[in-house]
Amino acid sequence: MDATSFQGVVGGARGKIFFDSGDEQRQLVPAEEIALLFLGKKTQLTTAALYYLTKHDIAVLACDWRGVPFAGMYPWGDHGRVAARHIAQAELSLPRRKNAWMQLVRAKIRGQGLVLAERDDLGGAHLLAMVKRVRSGDPDNIEARAARFYWSRLFDDFRRDQVSEDAVNVMLNYGYMVLRGYGVRACLAAGLSPPIGIHHHGRANYFNLVDDLIEPFRPAIDHVVAGFPSGANIDDAEVKTALVAAASQPFSPEGHRISKVFDDLAQQVGRYMEGEIDKVQVLAWSGPQQAVDSGGEE
Repeated sequence: MDATSFQGVVGGARGKIFFDSGDEQRQLVPAEEIALLFLGKKTQLTTAALYYLTKHDIAVLACDWRGVPFAGMYPWGDHGRVAARHIAQAELSLPRRKNAWMQLVRAKIRGQGLVLAERDDLGGAHLLAMVKRVRSGDPDNIEARAARFYWSRLFDDFRRDQVSEDAVNVMLNYGYMVLRGYGVRACLAAGLSPPIGIHHHGRANYFNLVDDLIEPFRPAIDHVVAGFPSGANIDDAEVKTALVAAASQPFSPEGHRISKVFDDLAQQVGRYMEGEIDKVQVLAWSGPQQAVDSGGEE
């Protein structure tokens, strides 16, 4: 839910989140209907709102004047094996780390190939052929080679740069940040420690594991950004709405949305780290899917 333009108090009562601007009737939203809440700089958040947001496992992202998230609040996970999983995560063997990373990279490149194929770009077949070349740990750096080819085909005169302020990079960053919100929530719910990654290992990065697991979901955002008309930018309300929707789209063949698939992936990774399973099965983006009844999945 995007409330970045809202000015007033966000509170909570009886399982609902209310928005009170002081001069209009309060807007009430059942907490179970919210997965992510974006708040702007002119919002006051009450402790009651925090209680209901965390009780319903809702991630809150604080946004700057552009509506781009700069910080987040996430419920503490109550997983029954959190200590055991943290230990297993820290002690995960190098071969198992490499195997898990291989599965994540293969899924990411497969999704990128299908994004190009959806746009009738023959380069999609080239990327799909690269998937099988990814070995354990990706020692040949196929991920980076695929990325260079992918971005050159997806956008004209474009260079992917996380800190660039051009319109396309900013829109991609916004969509990825929404995905990251789902990822942090999924990792905490699975009893995993976000700073301890499988492949990413930045010393100052609190979300190394999230940045590992997010990889297969990125093509869902790329596909939507590539479909925006020329001149689109993050200041357009319709663009933000579309990006939030993209990060919540049906992702699995069964129609489960990204938030549910992310949750399932994090739980599976936890089991893998504890040695309960020998392989992480990672879904790849395979084009627009039909949603199933969410049953609170949103």
